[in-house]
Amino acid sequence: MQHDDQVAIAIDALDIGDPLDGFGLVAIEAAPAGHKIAIAPIKAGEEVRRMGLVIGRARMDILPGSWVHEHNLGYEPSHAALEIGARLRNTRFVDADRVPVFQGYRRSNGKVGTRNYIGVIASVNCSSLVSKKIAEHFSMPGALEPYPGVDGVVPLTHKSGCSVSNGSTSMDMLRRTIGGYMRHPNFAGILLVGLGCEDNQISALLKDQHFVPGPMLRTISIQDAGGTRAAISAGVADVEEMLVEAAKAEREPIPASELVVGLQCGGSDGMSGLTANPALGAAVDRLVACGGTAILAETPEIHGAENLLLERAVSHEVGERLIALIDWWQDYTRREPQGFDGNASPGNREGGLTTILEKSLGAVAKGGTTNLVDVIHYAEPAEKKGLIFMDSPGFDPISATGQVASGANLIMFTTGRGSCFGCRPTPSVKLASNTPMFDRMREDMDFNCGTLLDGEESLEEMGERIFQLMLESASGKATRSEDLGYGDDEFAPWHINAWL
Repeated sequence: MQHDDQVAIAIDALDIGDPLDGFGLVAIEAAPAGHKIAIAPIKAGEEVRRMGLVIGRARMDILPGSWVHEHNLGYEPSHAALEIGARLRNTRFVDADRVPVFQGYRRSNGKVGTRNYIGVIASVNCSSLVSKKIAEHFSMPGALEPYPGVDGVVPLTHKSGCSVSNGSTSMDMLRRTIGGYMRHPNFAGILLVGLGCEDNQISALLKDQHFVPGPMLRTISIQDAGGTRAAISAGVADVEEMLVEAAKAEREPIPASELVVGLQCGGSDGMSGLTANPALGAAVDRLVACGGTAILAETPEIHGAENLLLERAVSHEVGERLIALIDWWQDYTRREPQGFDGNASPGNREGGLTTILEKSLGAVAKGGTTNLVDVIHYAEPAEKKGLIFMDSPGFDPISATGQVASGANLIMFTTGRGSCFGCRPTPSVKLASNTPMFDRMREDMDFNCGTLLDGEESLEEMGERIFQLMLESASGKATRSEDLGYGDDEFAPWHINAWL
């Protein structure tokens, strides 16, 4: 809490008459766990602050001890922009000989993988079935036994690739996204599967993304192969040949500076901004100090809190690029009934988040406290070390797909309500914001940040534990989502143009 906060968060559900410990007040209204309770009188029209930042404006007079939510707190965007770069920080980098290591795969181009897969990627929705059937062949018992060290064969299918104009933003993003997956170091080899008559022609895709087919990059056209069954048979044969080479890869010690971590949150609640998000931010600070890279995304979910990034932008140009993204989204969402504020989902609101401003405060916390070194468009390569922001929607599959295409070899995913998600070929680590949900969904959660509320450890201590979990997961420790089989259906390239 900050000294000018007018609200506090109920760690446990409150009934009327329950004491508000530390404030000398009692609850005059019931409030669910994770929701806000007034700790000071608030006049109608007054800005309401949580963690020192504005989250909305009071719709009516609010008495101390009252439940504060949608019925009495309204959306009020804040644009009191701080000067770009006003609070640049001098990051304390770890000496190179003291940077911790993980066990990863060093590819021939120098990039580093955390998993060892073969990818089967559809160029168009029409080739999805063939792509899936090729991969399914290698999910049969014993199919991969001759290839120890290979994690599997991943089918990546989508709903686009045709009725999309060449030169459109959507086609450019689709090709950039597929290209990012094709060069991703978690893939030892790629089979690209097309129909033959689609807008997203394989030849055009390869030319656009500067690829040349070879032993570990193969292509199939269903029409040229002679139909569905013939294409499946040919694809299985191609993958079997690539598996022989993929099985030769071995893990080796890799410095943490080679980690590229995508930061995600989904199903956030009122606890997310108190526990999981800042704890992940503390781990990100350690990663950046080791020379690693973190990719923050979901532009609609930083709205209202973008100043926390702008003030740490390393240059005016970087700050202006972030402002341009916010301006684009403001125009893009004008047609939506609630504009930006429609982003907070029913689950978010039930969990205690009232406005997008409040949600944004927690979302930005995932990025830690280091400088913002770059702002990139969706699925563009993450080429700089440090904290990067990538433009994307707030929809987790689309956003994480872009991060992986940008090069993320690990995803750290915070959740308060209990999101179920995976993103093959990149492992996804789930961080629970509260203990009740962690206990209820233990098979889906990798780490419990709810213990912060019990005072069992400090934020810094938890950040160190999460950083160690990053290294363990990158070294091959299976995540809960990998154990459950998530990741094939979450490949979702962003589409923004008209279907023709």
